[in-house]
Amino acid sequence: MEIRNATLRDLNAIAEVEAECFPLLEAAPEAEFVRRIKWNQKHFWVLTDHRKIVGFINGFATDARDLTDEMYDHAEMGDESGAWQMIFGLDVIPSCRRQGCGAMLMEKMIEDARDAGRRGVVLTCKEPLIHYYGKFGFQNEGVSPSVHGGVTWYQMRLTF
Repeated sequence: MEIRNATLRDLNAIAEVEAECFPLLEAAPEAEFVRRIKWNQKHFWVLTDHRKIVGFINGFATDARDLTDEMYDHAEMGDESGAWQMIFGLDVIPSCRRQGCGAMLMEKMIEDARDAGRRGVVLTCKEPLIHYYGKFGFQNEGVSPSVHGGVTWYQMRLTF
């Protein structure tokens, strides 16, 4: 397995992975992935197994302390000198889950955020995943104001 930064050539595979991982109302549209790769390629990693993309993690850096719904749709809001690394999504295809793939991607994002001198990493997740992210040191800050996809999200923060 290999982790590398995404390119626009990966777009179809990324969209397929997203469709496998999230319901339609929660999934990012392909056009948003184009913007995320163009604006924040340094914050978009794919995990490949024999050159097939089996997962990815993406986000951007910002000085904003909290992850907002607006950020998902506006990749240009990223600020490379920002204090916080936001995570928009961690996707791993179902056949590769529970094999450490998600952990590999999380660890890469955390390592790069530390190396860049960020204050920490912020994400939102559904309640069943609070424990999973807690294993990486994230603290649950409670229900997020996010209404993305019409579900309840919890904001999690890892402070360095």
